[in-house]
Amino acid sequence: MKAAVIHAFGEIPQYREFPDPVPLENEVLVEVKASVLENFDKLTVAGTHYSSRQLFPQFPAIPGTDGVGRNLEGKLVAFGNVRPPYGAFAEKVVAGYALPVPEGIDPADAAAILPSVLTSLLPLKYAAKLLPGETVLVNGATGVSGRIAVQVAKMLGAGKVVGTGRNKRSLALLSKLGADETISLDQPEEQLAEAFIRGNEGRGYDVVVDFLWGRPAEILISTFIPQEAGFAKRRIRYIQIGEKAGAHVSLPGSALRTSGLELMGVGQVPQQALSEEIAAVWEGIGTGKFYMEIEKVPLSGIADAWQQDDLQGKRLVVVP
Repeated sequence: MKAAVIHAFGEIPQYREFPDPVPLENEVLVEVKASVLENFDKLTVAGTHYSSRQLFPQFPAIPGTDGVGRNLEGKLVAFGNVRPPYGAFAEKVVAGYALPVPEGIDPADAAAILPSVLTSLLPLKYAAKLLPGETVLVNGATGVSGRIAVQVAKMLGAGKVVGTGRNKRSLALLSKLGADETISLDQPEEQLAEAFIRGNEGRGYDVVVDFLWGRPAEILISTFIPQEAGFAKRRIRYIQIGEKAGAHVSLPGSALRTSGLELMGVGQVPQQALSEEIAAVWEGIGTGKFYMEIEKVPLSGIADAWQQDDLQGKRLVVVP
C-alpha cells in the first residue's frame, strides 16, 4: 500500500510503499478515506511531544492517529487507537476501535469536525458545566478549533461569547459564527489587558476556553487578580486545551487565592454521555450545524502539506 513514511524523528513524511497491515485479534482493518493533519502530528513526528516514543516505538513508521474509513463490510467508521507502525496517513490501517458514521456524511467532514467539536463541547459541558446566559471567552478563537468553540458555546446557551486572535480576517468571521465581541491580540500588553477587562464590561468571565496558553494567558489571568481584599465574588472556570503561544506560564499565587479562578482540563466524561454526544455531533454535521473550512490534500502530496504553516483557519484533511 501507499503511505506517508518516516524513518526517524524530525523527518518530513514521504509518499512511499509500505507493507499492508494485518489485523490482530480485536483489531479492525480499515480502508482509510480521510485523516486530519494537525499540529499534534507534527510534534509527535518531531519527537518533542511526550507521547512521541509511545506512538513511534520503531521505524520506519506511518504518522496519524485517527480518521474515517470503511471496514471490511464496507461500512463507514471513525477509527482510532492505531497500532504502530501503522498510522492513519495511509491507504489502510489497523485500529483498536471503529465507531459507525452515518452514511451521507462526507468522510473529510466526519474526520475533521467531530474531534474539534468534542474538544470544546466536553469540557464546557462536563468540566466547566456551562450554564445558560453565562459569558465565555475563547482565547485563540481564530484557529480551527477556536472557531468551533465559539459555535459550541453559543449552542450550549452562552449569553455572551468573546473571541480573541491575531488574524483580522478570522476575527471578522467570528461575529458570523456567534461571537458577540472580538479582541485582537496584536496590541501592546497593557492595552491587551485593558481590552480583556472591557470585553465583558469589567464584570469578568464565567468560563475561559484557552487554545493558546503562554504569554496571552498570563496577561489574561493577571486581570483576574482582585484589587481589593475579600472573598472571591465569582467563579472563573478556566479550561486549558492548547498551547499554541507557549507550553508554560508564570502563575502568581495572587491569581488564585481570592480571584475565583479554577484551572481545569477536559474532566471526566461518562462513557454513555460520550456516546450520546458523538451521536448528537453526527446529527449536527449531517444538518450543516457546524462551520469549518476544510482543505483536502492527497496522500501523495503529504510532504508539501506537512510544511504548510499559514493555514488561515483551515483544517487540512489527508485523503488517500
